[in-house]
Amino acid sequence: MPPPDRHPPAGRLTRQDAADVARLARIDLTDEELDMYSVQLAAVLEHAAQVAALDTAAVAPTAHPMPLRNVLRDDVVRPSLDRAEVLAQAPSVEDDRFRVPRILGEAP
Repeated sequence: MPPPDRHPPAGRLTRQDAADVARLARIDLTDEELDMYSVQLAAVLEHAAQVAALDTAAVAPTAHPMPLRNVLRDDVVRPSLDRAEVLAQAPSVEDDRFRVPRILGEAP
């Protein structure tokens, strides 16, 4: 014999369901908050059920509502600054790199 369904029919959310969700989220709610959130959660689930019931067979799947295009330029190899010249301008250099102060006491 299958175990009894402890959840009410779709569309009916109990205060205990809201308490279970709060426990899973590790949120401690007062009795007043449980009453308020059980009503709000029921409304959210009802709206989700309405959306799920829509016929979307003719709607193409999308990841974004607006068409996106790449606005970045193509990578083009160009001459850059001379490494030795740049390092010569630095206040401090170590092992052909800029030497900067340690951050938050990190070891080198």
